Amino acid sequence: MKLLLRLALRNSKHLSLLIATLLTLFALTIASQMEMFALGILSNSGGADFFSLFAKENKEIVVAPKEISLEDVQVKWGEIDKEHTGMITKQQASEYLASQSQLNPLNWVLNKAKQNFQVTNNFAAMVILLIGVAIFKAVWLFASRYTTQLLAIRVSRDLRQAYFEHIQSLPMSFYQQYNIGSLSSRVVGDASQISLSINSCLTNYLQTPFTVISCLSCCFFLSWKLSIVIFFVLPLIILPIVFLARRVKRVSRQLLTNQERFASVLIDFLAGIQTVKIFAMELFSLKKYKEQNDRMAVLESKTAKYGLLTRPILHAITTLCLAVVVLFGLYTLGMPISQLLVFCGLLHVAYEPMKKFAEENSNIQRGIVAAERMFEVMDLKPMIEDKTDALELPGFSHSIEFDHVWFRYQGEWVLKDVSFTVRKGETVAIVGPTGAGKSTIVQLLPRLYEVQQGEIRIDGKPLNAFTQKSLRENIAFVSQKPFLFYDTVAANIAFGRDFPREDIENAARRAHAEEFIVNLPQKYDTLLAEMGKSLSGGQQQRLAIARALVKNAPIIILDEATSALDALSENRIKKAIAELHGEVTQIIIAHRLATIEHADRIIYLERGEKIAEGTREELLQTCTPFRLMWEAFYRTRDSEVLEKV
Repeated sequence: MKLLLRLALRNSKHLSLLIATLLTLFALTIASQMEMFALGILSNSGGADFFSLFAKENKEIVVAPKEISLEDVQVKWGEIDKEHTGMITKQQASEYLASQSQLNPLNWVLNKAKQNFQVTNNFAAMVILLIGVAIFKAVWLFASRYTTQLLAIRVSRDLRQAYFEHIQSLPMSFYQQYNIGSLSSRVVGDASQISLSINSCLTNYLQTPFTVISCLSCCFFLSWKLSIVIFFVLPLIILPIVFLARRVKRVSRQLLTNQERFASVLIDFLAGIQTVKIFAMELFSLKKYKEQNDRMAVLESKTAKYGLLTRPILHAITTLCLAVVVLFGLYTLGMPISQLLVFCGLLHVAYEPMKKFAEENSNIQRGIVAAERMFEVMDLKPMIEDKTDALELPGFSHSIEFDHVWFRYQGEWVLKDVSFTVRKGETVAIVGPTGAGKSTIVQLLPRLYEVQQGEIRIDGKPLNAFTQKSLRENIAFVSQKPFLFYDTVAANIAFGRDFPREDIENAARRAHAEEFIVNLPQKYDTLLAEMGKSLSGGQQQRLAIARALVKNAPIIILDEATSALDALSENRIKKAIAELHGEVTQIIIAHRLATIEHADRIIYLERGEKIAEGTREELLQTCTPFRLMWEAFYRTRDSEVLEKV
């Protein structure tokens, strides 16, 4: 519950809405109590009870006596019939009873109300009273539900916003620990569950105690003897709630975890649908999906069982309690029907939220588990943070230095004592077998990961001397798997920046993307499908290169940027990259060595260590692994050309 209240008060703007919600909930409780008293007044409008009217005056008598003598009637008659007309009207009887403080407090309240509202002989007053109370309750019922829902919606909105902002600040290692299904499940499913639970929590943990305490206090004031029955029943109500709440919370945790796995299986299937169909593995995918789906159904059944079991149990207990109250009040205390109606009505107003509390407690427990899962991520502190005195990197002037850099991933050293320098305007290629650590180097430069030993410097200053934003503003990156979002071609190239249309089109021409863009239905304004599915792999890659070029950053990194291109497109991109030689600083990672022929220097890595560094000619003579790789590449390329001929 503390977590849910912490979320409700996370934003100070919610405080005023929370206070308004509490006031409307309390007003609704008062309206419900007024409704019970109104029913009591109406049921008591038929006239004064004979035994209450002519009972002897005795301060210890709090209810009507069981017998009245003629002498008692004669003594009281004169006090009631003050004008000595020989007749007593209903109004006179009500006024007399209202003036008697020694009577049952509830009887005094009912008679006082009957006297003031004059409902005994006024049918219109009775109708107006009933309609007025009904409207009063309806207004506060709407207001309480609306403010509660509004608060829950705003908390959920702010939570989703804060969650997304926070995960953007976390390092790449975080995304390797959590899969997409898990993260999306928490931001969508858990946030929605928290919203529903906050709604229930405000009603059950704040309104219910006020309702129960105020109603039971009224009952105790009206008849302390009859109220004793209630206190014997309270433990029978509390025990099932506590017992079942623990089980609901445990099952809810299992259910939400299973929902994550379920979402992951579904996302994996949708992402790999082509592979599934090619390998004819639909039955395998269906089996995995069915396992998680069946498991979720079992957990949902348990949650439903525990959630729905509480209300029937409490209903039986409270019904039994009301029956005991009615029997004890009628036959032991001799209370009139109108008083019992109000007393039982107040008990109903107190018991109903308790039943609802028990029923919705499962929802609250699911919300607590969801909040714990959300805070599991929200409480993670970014491993890479800007220093308080971090500088803005205005541009790139001299050199990038890797000084004895070490980097470890999952306990294994990926880079070992790597040192090299890239000067401004140079084109440096990094090559080596798969798993050599090439991509790790270019991910350390924009601080997607943090160096564990050694230091990377730009213009003589370590990377952490600059803000992450300014550092990355000076770097354009083209990855092996381009990311395209659901928007127009022009918007994908601009990528959130307000570039002139002329710059966008120029970047597309330089990346040789315009040749297919002009054939699209609306050219640059064509809406791409999700993840760029409407384009070929080579077309997607060229758009990604155009995005890097339009940024006009002084440093450009190409991580296997031409891996998805055909030979013709690769040659064009190679030409475009060559045209940037000397204009920007390029760091190129490539398996297809044709794209690095123009490189000023080549760095050869193997198993995380720098084996050799130099020009292509120097490495062909001094680095045997590089020479073998070069020869293997050109033999393969020549054979492909001969096959086409």
